[in-house]
Parts: sequence; C-alpha cells; structure tokens
Amino acid sequence: MGTPGSPKPVRFFVSIIYQENGLMPEMEKKLISFFGKILSRTVPVPFLHTGYYEKEMGPSLLRYFLLFKPLRAREELPFIKLKTNEFEASTSAEGKRTINIDPGYITLEQVILATTKGYTHRVYLGAGIFADLTLTFTNGTFKALPWTYPDYGSPEMISLLNQWRNEYKKDLRGESLYEEWPHLK
Repeated sequence: MGTPGSPKPVRFFVSIIYQENGLMPEMEKKLISFFGKILSRTVPVPFLHTGYYEKEMGPSLLRYFLLFKPLRAREELPFIKLKTNEFEASTSAEGKRTINIDPGYITLEQVILATTKGYTHRVYLGAGIFADLTLTFTNGTFKALPWTYPDYGSPEMISLLNQWRNEYKKDLRGESLYEEWPHLK
C-alpha cells in the first residue's frame, strides 16, 4: 500500500491570445496581482495555428506567454482557470472575448493545461474544469502526444518549455519559493 503524500508545487504560466489594443497592460496588472511576479515572457507573435478564435475575436491575432515566479499547489488549477475566465469576461465586448487566457503548469514530468471541455485524455478536476495532459517529459525533453495541440508540439515551444522546466527544477531546490494563494486563506 502506498502512503499518500503531497506533490511538489508547480510553475504556472498563461497563454494570451489577443488583438493588438490598449487592454494588455491593464490585463497584465490583473494577472500579476493574481499570480505574482512574472519570471519570463515571450514576444508577441502572430497566432496562425488555428482559425478557432477568429470568429469571436477577429483576424490578426497575436499570442504570447507569461511564466510566473511563485511556485503554487497544482490543486489550484480549477480555481485559476475560473479566475482567468473572469478576467476574459471583464474585457468582453458585445458578448465576445477580446482576450483569451489559457492557464497551465509545468512539472518535472509534464505540461498540463486547463480547459472547460472534456475529452478522452482530459481528467475532470471539479468546478467544470478538466486537466489536459499536453506534453510528457521523456528522454531529456518534452514530447508531444497524439492529441497535443500542434503549437504546443512545435520545436520552438518544446525548446521554451524545456528552458522553463530547467528554471523550475532549480527553484524546486529552494522550496521556500512556494507561496500559498492568499485568496484561499
């Protein structure tokens, strides 16, 4: 019989898809207030991987990622997804999102995304939120799975996530970086 234990804290990140507008500085302030200090950010690039968001958000979308410094409990993923949904709703215009914020986290073994849509490889966490096993770490690198979104399986994204994993691994050695969600106290 195994003895239950507490898993190591994780490093959260968000993917942000948006149309170029003046909303991003204000949204970043909200995200920092909620998540804590930004450890890393990517440069916004055109989001060309799918047309899924264009009907709602319009053409010429940009995307970038924010990686947050504080290590957090992985059990908070549903709470985080619900909060990022609130942030999206706060910028909606005429019932349509102007910003899409998708949270996820990195562990030593995997990359997990939060979603509201169930599927065969997604595990229900509660509160209407599922965990999407997006990448697994095998033989020294993250690897895509048959259902991995093509952009997450791209060599550039794998390289970025491997770098982020290395930073996360260093931070795990100093577990004092772990912070509890002040919202839950």
